[in-house]
Amino acid sequence: MVQTILSIAGKPGLYKLVSRGKANLIVEALDETHKRMPAFATDRVTSLADIAIYTENDDVPLMNVLAAIRDKEQGKQISFNFKKAASKELRSYFAEVLPEFDQERVHDSDIRKLMQWYNILVNNGITDFEKDMAPTEGDNVDDRKEQD
Repeated sequence: MVQTILSIAGKPGLYKLVSRGKANLIVEALDETHKRMPAFATDRVTSLADIAIYTENDDVPLMNVLAAIRDKEQGKQISFNFKKAASKELRSYFAEVLPEFDQERVHDSDIRKLMQWYNILVNNGITDFEKDMAPTEGDNVDDRKEQD
């Protein structure tokens, strides 16, 4: 499922992949509007499964961080107003979720965006992040070789 949840650079929120065309993707906004629109090759489209958070050691997949937030919030939305929170409050909260995050490379705007995405996913009933990380029968690692 997370393979089909997308972030599009320059556009707020998250999008669900609905269909693929020859020159574009058809995506649906995961907000109240559920508006459908095309995403073209010139748009920087990234699957949530391909995003990781910088830490002092290895990067941590976004799904692991979202699962940690879900566990902290007991599957509910973020419990404070992260949009208006001070930097210190944001970083303190995020340190509870991911203690080893890289303080220099992870910016306040990254934390806010992550929290916004978490709330969007929870509002759409997507909370089983660990299951969504596992490859499904239809996923084929060898597909990458064919694209080269």
